[in-house]
Amino acid sequence: PPAAPSGNAPGKMMMLPKPTNLKVLPKDTSPEQIMKIMMSFSKQLGVRCNFCHGEGAAGGRPDFASDAKPEKNTARTMISMTNEINAKYMSQIHDPDAAPDQRTVSCGTCHQGHNMPVPFKAPERRPGMEKPAAPKS
Repeated sequence: PPAAPSGNAPGKMMMLPKPTNLKVLPKDTSPEQIMKIMMSFSKQLGVRCNFCHGEGAAGGRPDFASDAKPEKNTARTMISMTNEINAKYMSQIHDPDAAPDQRTVSCGTCHQGHNMPVPFKAPERRPGMEKPAAPKS
């Protein structure tokens, strides 16, 4: 696989290890694709790798293959849920005005940069959006 920048020395490249223990993502997902996907999850949930991945035996770096943290299984469930919503439901919505990113849900749809989903709060009523008056009898 192609190399990626190492955090150890500027400009030095290191090989990314082949992903192991993939249970929801396709088994043939490349290390580079995994990094891109994980960075996206990180941004959408406002978390770092150690939120889902336990610490390795030597300390420091996370043990990405480990299932020790329950958050990793929760993430797998949530990935499956968004995949199902997109495949079963969002794929049936045919809105020609919607951009491609408006035709899918992602972690960020609910989490909006927080590790827990953000509760919906209805916006304040704006002037001109008052309830219509009840008809007079």
